[in-house]
Amino acid sequence: MKNKMTDLRDHLFATLEALQDESKPMDIDRAKAIAEVGKVLVDSAKVEVLYLKVMDGEGQSTGFIESQKTLPLINGR
Repeated sequence: MKNKMTDLRDHLFATLEALQDESKPMDIDRAKAIAEVGKVLVDSAKVEVLYLKVMDGEGQSTGFIESQKTLPLINGR
């Protein structure tokens, strides 16, 4: 998979930086669109975490959230 959560963070931070650029700030409507897409991707990541919880973390992954190892569930979460 090409795009990961780390890429999303990079894009969202780039958006923040572009909004703060005093000489050529990003258009607010464009920033809002980026933020909305980011929210949808974060919601997708929440579903992936829920999926891993249901599957008892059996090494299943969609590849969207990167991890070097499977972490144990804490208190069933």
